[in-house]
Amino acid sequence: MSGLALSARSGQRSQPAPVAHPGTHDVVLAELCAALFASLPRSDQRRRGEAYVRGLLGAEGRKSIRNIAALIGGQAAEQSLHHFISSSTWDWIPVRRALAHYLLRVAPPQAWVVRPMVIPKAGDNSVGVDRRFCASVGQVLNAQQAVGVWSASADRSAPVNWRLHLSDAWLEDELRRGQASIPDSVRSESLGECTIEAYVGMMRDWGLPIRPLVLDARESDALAALHRLRATGVPVLAQVSSSLRLTVAEPPVPGRPVEVLPAHQIMGAARDLRRPVMWRDHTPARAVRTSLTAAVRVGLPLHRAPGGRPPRRRDLLLIGMGENGRRWPAELWLTDLVNVPPAALVRLSRLVQRVDRDFTEIADRVGIRDFAGRSFTGWHRHVTLASAAHSVLALTTPAAEERPGNVF
Repeated sequence: MSGLALSARSGQRSQPAPVAHPGTHDVVLAELCAALFASLPRSDQRRRGEAYVRGLLGAEGRKSIRNIAALIGGQAAEQSLHHFISSSTWDWIPVRRALAHYLLRVAPPQAWVVRPMVIPKAGDNSVGVDRRFCASVGQVLNAQQAVGVWSASADRSAPVNWRLHLSDAWLEDELRRGQASIPDSVRSESLGECTIEAYVGMMRDWGLPIRPLVLDARESDALAALHRLRATGVPVLAQVSSSLRLTVAEPPVPGRPVEVLPAHQIMGAARDLRRPVMWRDHTPARAVRTSLTAAVRVGLPLHRAPGGRPPRRRDLLLIGMGENGRRWPAELWLTDLVNVPPAALVRLSRLVQRVDRDFTEIADRVGIRDFAGRSFTGWHRHVTLASAAHSVLALTTPAAEERPGNVF
């Protein structure tokens, strides 16, 4: 859960989102809504879907159903929208799939980025709310915990899929499950499993092209996550904890047993391999930054079943990143993109900053965390339409290609 601004964790609001290009906002909104809501069987559902997205973009303050309805039609609209979000039968999965394919066509991603989202709550009735320790702010919060998968490039990013993490306290309580309309298909999983399934389920069923997956695996079972992702064939770039134990693949010493060492110790020994890499940050100034990097070939610890053959070794690349004169390494990343130059991997890792910035400046401004209802289905429909509203702003805000330079 690293790299996330305190404002995105504590519920504080950021500065207003960037202003869109005049004249393009309505065009993109109409085109996107036509694509997204084609799966909705009734014309009134399609109209309400577009009205809700317009309300998320235009309503003042918190993006509650009441505030959205006040913008588009008052009390009658409030009842209609409440039913559309919380009680209707439309399926959000085809809408998300259509959003992913729309972005693939008009703003092709360089990577899929997985980002956690903590939603502080005052009460305990909203689906999934629990007392959770949030490492980034060092305190326990009463909050929902979700995972988003973002389509990301150097120019812009937008969320395309969401998965809400539910604890056993919710899943094993039949009364709470029923009140929150949690489907029978939702089963217990760790936060790490929730993170992986948000991506794997999307790629399995949506017909999307393979792109590198960038994620923070420091607070999950990184070894289990990497083993599962590698089994699917997806290229992965994962930030890992300094204590993750890895085998050293180089330099090989004949006759010497393979060492298993913490990642920070491996990278500390590689200090003399550091080289400078230049990249542009994702602030409006697009400032040029320099990172020191080093790369070492490593492997995951292998376990042979009794009487079985030793599993085939597959090398990974451990990347250390830091700044001159600062603690080394400041970040540790693990990837199976062993033939990609470290400089390109550093720039790929910076897409996490692109997503963090867009979450703060756009997603939170269109109310991605503002759903006040209690139901599982209502939450998923709201974040789906908020993702659409985010995409409209992301696509109509001056992009990086209109500024000097580019990340890649």
